[in-house]
Amino acid sequence: MVSSIVAIVLFALGLAMGAVLVSTRYTGDLGRLARFLRERDPQSNARATAAAAPGVTELADAVNAELDRSAQAHLEMLRRQQEFQRDLSALSHDIRTPLMGAKGYLQLARDEKDSAVRSRHLDAAAKRIDATTELLDQLFAYTKSTDPDLALDLEPVLLKPFVEEVLLGQYPVFEKLGWEPRVTFADAGVSIEANRDALSRILVNLVVNALRHGSSAPSIEEAKTADRVFLCISNAVEDPTALDPDRLFDRFYQADAARGAKGSGLGLSVSANLARAMGMELAAELQGSVLKITLSVPL
Repeated sequence: MVSSIVAIVLFALGLAMGAVLVSTRYTGDLGRLARFLRERDPQSNARATAAAAPGVTELADAVNAELDRSAQAHLEMLRRQQEFQRDLSALSHDIRTPLMGAKGYLQLARDEKDSAVRSRHLDAAAKRIDATTELLDQLFAYTKSTDPDLALDLEPVLLKPFVEEVLLGQYPVFEKLGWEPRVTFADAGVSIEANRDALSRILVNLVVNALRHGSSAPSIEEAKTADRVFLCISNAVEDPTALDPDRLFDRFYQADAARGAKGSGLGLSVSANLARAMGMELAAELQGSVLKITLSVPL
């Protein structure tokens, strides 16, 4: 009887000592993790380590995974900051260049005695001021389109006459280039839910992009499925290798900028943002030498 009691006591003591050892081990590992997080240099790549105590290793792995996510988020923030700084530099250049040109032509006009020549200088200055105004308008539109709280009122819009109205607004440019756009609608009576002002800006930007950067008259086609309407604007471009369709809707993206691309590089980005605000999508692809931009609208 006594021996049984002794055995039970010894067993209980063993369990208690084991529990103390395990508790000490857990406490030590948790303390090391706490010191690691408290003293770790944010710029270092140090990793959390732990003994093989059940649960603590998993905790260390979770800490390391969170550190990896934080480091990746920091790198992404730095990348975006660098992009923003480059964009600001490009915007400053785009604004300063036409203004300096306008200033130069105004100085020439001030000193010119010949009225005809003076008139040409003033016209040239006015064109450069108009270019600056267009850029600022696009910048304002971009800022507005990126507002996370942007809410657009939608209404039924007959698509075909709306597209024709946009094309009519660009008639002088078409006439100057000698181009005649081709418009094909499978359903001339198709109607979509859209904000008229936003849809107008989207289509104007797409048509202006085709006029500025294309090498032939654009083709506009409508197609429809059971739940979506697709409006495709396509035309040939002179150098398809200079285009990156995946970046076409990026802020300030300009293909072949070294040769002095026209425009601000904001128009298509504004269009993509406005389309997204109305539940629509814009996508671009190259088919040989033809750039095709598709506006996808849910029915």
